[in-house]
Amino acid sequence: MKSLDHIRLAEAHSARNYLPLPVVLAKGDGVWVEDVEGKRYLDMLSSYSALNQGHRHPKILAAMQEQMGRLCLTSRAFHHDTFGPFCKTVTEACGMDQVLLMNTGAEAVETAIKLCRRWGYTKKGVPEGKAEIIVCDGNFHGRTTTIVGFSSEKLYNEGFGPFTPGFKMIPYGDAVALEKAITPNTVAFLVEPIQGEAGIKVPKEGLLKAAREVCTRNNVLLMTDEIQTGLGRTGRLFCFEYDGIKPDVLIVGKALGGGCFPVSGALASKELMSVFTPGNHGSTFGGNPLACAVGKAAVEVIIEEKLPENSFAMGEYLRNELAKMNSPHIAEIRGKGLLIGVDIKTESGPARGFCEKLMGLGVLAKETHGTVIRFAPPLTITKSEVDWALDRAARVLK
Repeated sequence: MKSLDHIRLAEAHSARNYLPLPVVLAKGDGVWVEDVEGKRYLDMLSSYSALNQGHRHPKILAAMQEQMGRLCLTSRAFHHDTFGPFCKTVTEACGMDQVLLMNTGAEAVETAIKLCRRWGYTKKGVPEGKAEIIVCDGNFHGRTTTIVGFSSEKLYNEGFGPFTPGFKMIPYGDAVALEKAITPNTVAFLVEPIQGEAGIKVPKEGLLKAAREVCTRNNVLLMTDEIQTGLGRTGRLFCFEYDGIKPDVLIVGKALGGGCFPVSGALASKELMSVFTPGNHGSTFGGNPLACAVGKAAVEVIIEEKLPENSFAMGEYLRNELAKMNSPHIAEIRGKGLLIGVDIKTESGPARGFCEKLMGLGVLAKETHGTVIRFAPPLTITKSEVDWALDRAARVLK
């Protein structure tokens, strides 16, 4: 079938909860993908940072194929031989004691919320049912009803209420507002080091350091959602490293599955994780043999191939070259590492049109928050491939 046939078939039989660009992909390898007609594109989205290691990385595929030949699922009713090794690999890479494995990023966020609330009741002494969690305006942490309930974006929550109480919103990047919002019932502060879906919003330097100090001073847990920013995306293994701090709870996902399988988790100290007891929380597929084999290889690839370092170098180069274009359409360029947002001026129209033109030239990028083009290629990208993308971006942005 041709691309248009696939699109018509999808529109006839699938709910329209996405508005994808009109391209139908059939193959992927490294930073490149190919549509059903055989046209090649440079992937500058990486499935929203789930493909940090690139499409079909050979080490990850080999681990997946070997495990599929042995055992795919047990549930956590039994032990299996890939669980412990993966938990050790991911906790040591993240600098945390223990991990609670789930499947999707939203599940990991829900896990972190439950962890902090239970800590509040059992350790801090918050009255039952009164725990508060502080979140930020413009946040994006997933799509469950609890999570969209504390979103400031009407598109995400309109028509889905009633919502879970217990959340308080403050402006993003404001440590003073954070301290003012804390009450004796506050158990945690949930924050993205960079707000991805809000338009690649980078806070002023030192936000997480200030937040860490406020949380420590007030006996409040700091949760960093690094589902998009983590595992090398911003030029460090984790974005919180720029501030030289350590969160109480680290939330990871996306690239933890190496672009091959959904893997996520919430990580914390052994003491904090001790608030969970058997039966409190779980997942049939969370930490399954296939996920653990894939996840272990995914983390090893990031470290062995020095992908955070490449992200830092290529990201700095890409941002600088975009700035040199002096485009009449660009209002601002934001980001760290290979998480880059190009904010299009209002008078130049929505970012969608620019993304469609880029697609026509063989570059796949996606708009976010209406006016922002997100450039976030696999972290394996080379300078020559960045130049290839820049040449086409110049044709569109100039």
